[in-house]
Amino acid sequence: MSLKKLGLPLMIVSLASLLLLMMRFPGAYLESALRGLAIWWDVLFPSLFPFFIISEVMLGFGIVHLFGTLLDPLMKPLFRIPGSGGFVAAMGYVSGYPIGAKLTAKLWEQNMVTRDEGERLVAFTTSSDPIFLIGAVSVGFFHDPKMAVILAISHYGGGFLIGLLMRFHGSRQSHSSAPSSGSDQSPQGKKERRGRIRRAFAAMHRARMEDGRAIGEMLRQAVESSLKLIIVVGGLVVFFSVFLELLTQAGVMKNLYFVLEYLLKAAGFPASLSEALVGGLFEVTLGARSAGEAAASIPLPFKAAAAAFILSWGGLSVHAQIASILHATNLRYLPFMFARLIHAVLAAGLVLVLWNPVMGRILPAPAFQQALPDPGFAWAPGGFADRIAYFCLLIGFVTAASFIWSLVRSLWRKLYAGR
Repeated sequence: MSLKKLGLPLMIVSLASLLLLMMRFPGAYLESALRGLAIWWDVLFPSLFPFFIISEVMLGFGIVHLFGTLLDPLMKPLFRIPGSGGFVAAMGYVSGYPIGAKLTAKLWEQNMVTRDEGERLVAFTTSSDPIFLIGAVSVGFFHDPKMAVILAISHYGGGFLIGLLMRFHGSRQSHSSAPSSGSDQSPQGKKERRGRIRRAFAAMHRARMEDGRAIGEMLRQAVESSLKLIIVVGGLVVFFSVFLELLTQAGVMKNLYFVLEYLLKAAGFPASLSEALVGGLFEVTLGARSAGEAAASIPLPFKAAAAAFILSWGGLSVHAQIASILHATNLRYLPFMFARLIHAVLAAGLVLVLWNPVMGRILPAPAFQQALPDPGFAWAPGGFADRIAYFCLLIGFVTAASFIWSLVRSLWRKLYAGR
């Protein structure tokens, strides 16, 4: 029997098992559902809903076309995506997941990106927002605002490296079916080549005229579509909160902890981080909280690396949100999943590699040395953790060097062709 045929029976069995667990542990089920609902109402709804509306309205006003014209010379050589991807990247990094996927789907609907370009774009524009990284994780969970520095460098720097790596994804001949807003080949467009800024505003004006909706109608539709999406996000958060709690009550999580503890010990990392990593596998908020509130005996760099891993992976709750958004397009989920996994490993490795040069200037050296275990633990020179960290750094340097060379070569070809 093929995997596709096995999918439906496995889904039915899983849902039936979940229903039985809900009846077996009604108190835990209700408490976890309320906890997930509180996370959605207190954190996600006020932080994401305004960004959903603003992004919809900006799309209607043609802001994406303006960004596309301005950033096209930068985004194509670096990431092999149209310049409109710069708008998606900016909004995605400012507002957090799943804004990047939502805007990418909108670009796909408007034929501004192909499938390969959309998959590249959603892979590196899905990230945690700075408010959550600074306010919730650094201050709320780690009780140290200085932690935001190393977490931001590793998380967003790793995202940039993922964008460079995803450049190799897809066909080399793939390009948007519709002409980019910055590559208008009409006679009028050729006359406007005197200035890129002028052409950018001209592209925005044309997009606004083609949209044609009144401001009131545009705002109404933005609120309507944003409300539908935020409800889907809330439902997924509540579901995974219940799912994780029921697995804990049933004892399944203990087995996952045991397996991960064994793997962490074999790799030379603190086994106590297994609870945070397993929690982060399902839900990013629960995992980040567990990492920040882990045992005091765990060295702070390892806690930060675990938090960076969890933030970059995003949790299955975020993955389900992205998958639900991509379902309406022809963009595939698997490239996104692999990109998240690589991003998580890179972010954790960057924390371990950059801890001394970044945090050593902020935290007193004796306090950091006291937090370290004895030399026989994981962070001894030449240990497994060192090798993993330096391997990640080597990947980053090689990737950056290769793409700098690719960018220089591409720009040289354009200049030579212009002559």
